[in-house]
Amino acid sequence: MPARKITMRKIKEILRLTLDAKLPYEQIAASLQLSKGVISKYVKLASTAGLDWPAIAAMDEGALERQLLGPARSPVVYAPPDYGQVHVELRGKGVTLMLLWEEYCGQWAEDGEVKPYRYSQFCESYRRFARTLKRSMRQVHRAGDKLFIDYAGPTIALSGGGKANIFVAAMGASGYAFAWATPAQTTADWLEGCCRALGFYGGVPQLIVPDNPRAVIAQASRYEPRATDTVLDFAVHYGCSILPARAYHPQDKAKAESTVQIVERWIMARLRHQAFHTVHEVNAAMAPLLEHLNNKPFQKLPGSRASVFAAIDAPALMALPLEAFELAIFKTVKVHIDYHVEFEGHRYSVPHALVGQTLELRVTRNALEILNRGQRVASHARNSRRGGFTTTDEHMPENHRAHAQWSPDRLIAWGEQIGVATVRTVRHLLERQRHPEHAYRACLGLLSLSRRYSAARLEAACLIALQLGTSKYSHIKDILVNRGDQLQKAEAPEWTSPQHAHVRGPGYYQ
Repeated sequence: MPARKITMRKIKEILRLTLDAKLPYEQIAASLQLSKGVISKYVKLASTAGLDWPAIAAMDEGALERQLLGPARSPVVYAPPDYGQVHVELRGKGVTLMLLWEEYCGQWAEDGEVKPYRYSQFCESYRRFARTLKRSMRQVHRAGDKLFIDYAGPTIALSGGGKANIFVAAMGASGYAFAWATPAQTTADWLEGCCRALGFYGGVPQLIVPDNPRAVIAQASRYEPRATDTVLDFAVHYGCSILPARAYHPQDKAKAESTVQIVERWIMARLRHQAFHTVHEVNAAMAPLLEHLNNKPFQKLPGSRASVFAAIDAPALMALPLEAFELAIFKTVKVHIDYHVEFEGHRYSVPHALVGQTLELRVTRNALEILNRGQRVASHARNSRRGGFTTTDEHMPENHRAHAQWSPDRLIAWGEQIGVATVRTVRHLLERQRHPEHAYRACLGLLSLSRRYSAARLEAACLIALQLGTSKYSHIKDILVNRGDQLQKAEAPEWTSPQHAHVRGPGYYQ
């Protein structure tokens, strides 16, 4: 796989899982859907560059790319082997992967543009292909390695008409179970269940294995599943990895399937005759039943889920982070000419040098962070006032050099070319804001109406708006759309004109 086709975010995740989490290559390869050779390559590049994880974590994606990869190079094109034919050929007596690889290399030796895979990559790719042909796979869970999560199919009815959805988690090695009621199965509910489960276990596993719910997995794929940005942010916070099970393969999450069934039988079934008003009441009723379930002795093995967890899983778990996880949503935005980005109708400032660039928002309940290639460039407290501005003075350009062509003088001069009413409207828009830059967008929208409806009509509409005591862009546009400027041009007949003989005039009544 060419180096440039892997995003720097994924490369940074490779280095975090190897240098910080100390995961084995096979586990990282399965989690990130990469070969062990690719993972080894970037670890070696980081080692050659003399980088450790603290140094990498402090770098933005651009700096890390320059340290590891240097200037961009043309990608290498590899010849894809026919692994189906390789699988058939291996059934022959005396045929080995080495022999088939040498024959494969001979087919592409004379082509200088296309190169064959190396032997290790050839073998690793074939083994991945062969695993897809197997109908089942026996899973061996290591201590503290995996946490399986899912929702139970049945729900618990609430007296108000709602339902309590039961989130279920189970440790891979011990089967130590956790259950929690949530009002729905949204992304926030899934992550709340995960956070409470990790707090219940008192540590963090290496992997969390969900099914493929849309609230958690943005793109369900057998080969390249992709979690949502919010879920990835959760994984980074806890220092673990999210590895969804294959769709329609319940054997990949057999531990979760069996635990869900046990929770349904030993907890939910025992609550079927009770009435609940809220999910909090459901959680309070489930707590003693969950404790009883985990302490129930195994039928064929010594101990219980709780005792096996304390002896095997608990010592192997990673420590919980000091700070609680705060749910964040991500959104891609573009910096407008007024060096602000918009979220839910409110505009937040960024450094003016980023005008025109595409950035990423990380939004929590109380704060909004603006990221450029993973590096925070601005942070603001959230503001719910639609149409308002949150501006930091340090983000403003000196003398507006970054966009001098859109200075107030430039906009006023443009308005003067259209007419007196238009330039008065432009001045009102600029004077109404604390910073003139906040009105740039409205001014540009106003002046652009002259191209759609003509300069004469825009001048007439501005005159009508000024007479009505308004200078808002939306009001002027409504006048043009509804042809209000043209309707006022029609003059009403002067029925009281003194030129008509039949009109008596005011002197008649004296």
